[in-house]
Amino acid sequence: MSERTSKNPGIADYVVARRKHKDCFLDEIDRLIDWKPLEKLLRKKLQRVVNAVGNPAYPPLPMFKILLLQRWYNLSDVAAEESLYDRLSFVRFVGLSLDHDEVPDSSTICRFRQSLLEKNVLKRLLDKLNHQLERRGLLVREGAIVDASVVSSSRRPSKVIDILPEDREEDDAEASEVTVSYSDDADAAWLRKGNRAYYGYKIHAATDSRDGFLLGGHVTPANRSDTQEFIDLLDEIDPVPGGCIYADKGYSSQLNRHVLQARGLADGIMYKAARNRALSAVEKAANRLISSVRAKVERAFGTLKRGYGFFRTRYLGIPKVELEFLLNAMAFNLKKAVLMAGS
Repeated sequence: MSERTSKNPGIADYVVARRKHKDCFLDEIDRLIDWKPLEKLLRKKLQRVVNAVGNPAYPPLPMFKILLLQRWYNLSDVAAEESLYDRLSFVRFVGLSLDHDEVPDSSTICRFRQSLLEKNVLKRLLDKLNHQLERRGLLVREGAIVDASVVSSSRRPSKVIDILPEDREEDDAEASEVTVSYSDDADAAWLRKGNRAYYGYKIHAATDSRDGFLLGGHVTPANRSDTQEFIDLLDEIDPVPGGCIYADKGYSSQLNRHVLQARGLADGIMYKAARNRALSAVEKAANRLISSVRAKVERAFGTLKRGYGFFRTRYLGIPKVELEFLLNAMAFNLKKAVLMAGS
């Protein structure tokens, strides 16, 4: 059975192709990235021929590009569907035909995103994109910076509600009954930082130390200790021996420093004062140097939150929040690469 997207352009495609247009950010990405390796991986993993109702399925690469558009332009599934009807730049980027193709509806977009989650393919897609950026000399793995950032849940946390039953007098001392209403985001957790409390998740991520491209990461409940995730994060990004790993004092432990030494990695973890031991002048100087390098990962988190709306999750549960982070990471790296290539 054939796919929904036709490779044969129609009359409308011909007319639009001849019409002059100013190149936009999406055209620059298409020139920068070779999509064939990603398409090959998506076809191998998904192997979709028909959709949920038996019609020919949309090919995976255009669907994946729609998910990227959602990150760059902060679009819901419904808004993405509507935009594909009237934005020629979106249609051109995704690769739809104006003559032959129907636009994927919001439920189709949602099901495709779920299929990526089920096949556990997002981390490999990020690796393939980053590999292309390395080949072009844009991403250089001289070292890595690890950090964590809290993202609030899209659901309200648990709360206590006082109820006065109608069949009791209000002045009855035992009239007040307490019920507890819990959030339906069961994977989220509370975390207190300073005077503020957060309910949600923690993103454990790493960037390269030269330019701040996102190399990888994973998601835990917000109350998970940074120190405990350090080794797993190193396994995910697979840093080149000889490089330096930078981290704040939240990752300072004898185990983490020993792991860096055993893997042939330079120790860039900030020093933490103990109750009975103040930092030496050398340790304070090292902390200032490490802090100046660490600003790159903090800027990456700031961009994800301000530019991609990732200060609050769209979805529920660790797997879906991690999918959201990885899609944001790919969108972030692609946009950063275009800006660097054009500078």
